Amino acid sequence: MKRLVLVLICAVIVGFSGTPAAAYDYKVDDPYVATIVGTPEVLEWDKLPKKVDYELLGLKVFPDRPMPDVFWYQREFLYTLSYQKQAAPLIFVIAGTGSSFYASSMVFLQKAFWGAGFHVICLSSPTHMNFITTASATSVPGNIAEDSQDLYRVMTKAWEQVKDRIKVSEFYLTGYSLGASQAAFVSKLDEEKRVFNFKKVCMVNPSVSLYTSAKILDDMLLEIDPNLTPEIFDRWFDARLARFGEIYRMMKEPQLDHDFLYNAYRTLYKKGQTPSRENLAGMIGTVFRLASSNMIFTADVMANYGLIVPKNRVLESADSLTDYFKVTNRVSFLDYFNEFLYPYSRSRNPSLTKEALIEGTSLRSIESYLRNSPKIVLMTNEDDLILTPADLSFLKDVFGARAKIYPRGGHLGNLTFRDNIGYMINFFQN
Repeated sequence: MKRLVLVLICAVIVGFSGTPAAAYDYKVDDPYVATIVGTPEVLEWDKLPKKVDYELLGLKVFPDRPMPDVFWYQREFLYTLSYQKQAAPLIFVIAGTGSSFYASSMVFLQKAFWGAGFHVICLSSPTHMNFITTASATSVPGNIAEDSQDLYRVMTKAWEQVKDRIKVSEFYLTGYSLGASQAAFVSKLDEEKRVFNFKKVCMVNPSVSLYTSAKILDDMLLEIDPNLTPEIFDRWFDARLARFGEIYRMMKEPQLDHDFLYNAYRTLYKKGQTPSRENLAGMIGTVFRLASSNMIFTADVMANYGLIVPKNRVLESADSLTDYFKVTNRVSFLDYFNEFLYPYSRSRNPSLTKEALIEGTSLRSIESYLRNSPKIVLMTNEDDLILTPADLSFLKDVFGARAKIYPRGGHLGNLTFRDNIGYMINFFQN
């Protein structure tokens, strides 16, 4: 009886596109599980090409910028171009927080769009180390308006680099998570600069407020223990790694990043070893903490700010970074915002208030543009973990019929689901 009632409830919920939500066949109901395990392989977009024509390319965005010895390997901004042999639209894809162009989600989108007949340029997030060191004007990410200017600069330079090699009919733009929010700001900037004149923009699971979403993700660590201390977190994290030991060896000792942690949980999930709600939330919070930790350390060194590494301390290429990363892993994104990003921003603009910076990193600051720009569409989920109820209401109100709101999927859990990819491709093709 309970199941019948749920089915009837779903049947009367209608998405903004007019498609009944009950017809949506994404199977994972728990938003925490969905966020981590993603889409079961049998339900993913199954039209991916086995081989993609692509190149890894580099740009000297700031050729005279001195590079700290500790980042000796960051010589230029890297991105990928996937190209068609005939004229086609070019899609720019912006990665989510801390992710690079070779993150698993980016590679999937690259293949899906290329297989559908588009040229594709994949860009790392402005919060990724390579972007911070080589392509950020300030090397202090987090101010979306400034980060979007940096994105627009590298997009323009990338186009200059490849325009004689490919035939482009028109330009499109997409991004997911933080990259979706940045795509909105980039699109608005392009209205002024007119380099690309984007015809279509698709935002996938954006945050409305960077500050609010970061707080939600930071607070997930507290589900491990409401009185969380660095020592309690270290014990919890060590226990997770110990449990992942066999998986780690099976995967041939990959890099300990968010892809590995999520893949490990996916493996346990497939074996029927479903972790507790507290562990799921803790892992999502940990993944975000790892991404923001890399960003914070990189920004601190590049700006010589002194939050993590003592000011004017010169790190050599062979220096151990273990102690610094232990400190960084205990610094939340909100700590970074309050103790680094805001003071740094205020040093450049003394009249800036913290409230103004928080508002400026929110989609609410460009509400009028989003409300009146028919070329921009939104895809998100009713149960997206990084949105508050007020955020979701804002998105529904602003985008109206241009919003595709799926009933489930958590945060990006359904990104590779066949319906979602099909919707994106159809939007760009038609």
